[in-house]
Amino acid sequence: MKIIVDTNILFSALLNSNSRIGRLLLDSRDKFEYYSCKYLQKEIRRHVDKIRRYSGLNDTDLAELINLFESRIFFIDEELLPDAIIAEAKEYVADIDFDDFAFVAMAKYLDAWLWTGDKNLSIGLRQKGFNRVFSTADLLNILSME
Repeated sequence: MKIIVDTNILFSALLNSNSRIGRLLLDSRDKFEYYSCKYLQKEIRRHVDKIRRYSGLNDTDLAELINLFESRIFFIDEELLPDAIIAEAKEYVADIDFDDFAFVAMAKYLDAWLWTGDKNLSIGLRQKGFNRVFSTADLLNILSME
């Protein structure tokens, strides 16, 4: 199953790699294929000081952890996606959180599920008919059923 990882998921994993989110990313590659857009990598780099401060990790350990998690995710440049898919994704998120359009576009393009911890995004997308959204609890439920 293809899963799109959004920013808050990877941030959560970096803040606590032993959390349920961290363990899912690290230990479920045999069940899920994780994808994301290049925007996520830019966001991590942009907020690395904040992540370091909240995680309590030193530069070396944080760099290693980022590399570890990024090695579990296939990154695709969202600028390579078809314009029609980008436009549709922007419509979905216009009044929710515009910054999330690349994740929605990636989910549509890859026929994947969007994994997010953002409840406003999940609810807003579902209200607009985009139902391919998972929470962490949803993914854990899928694993427990197998």
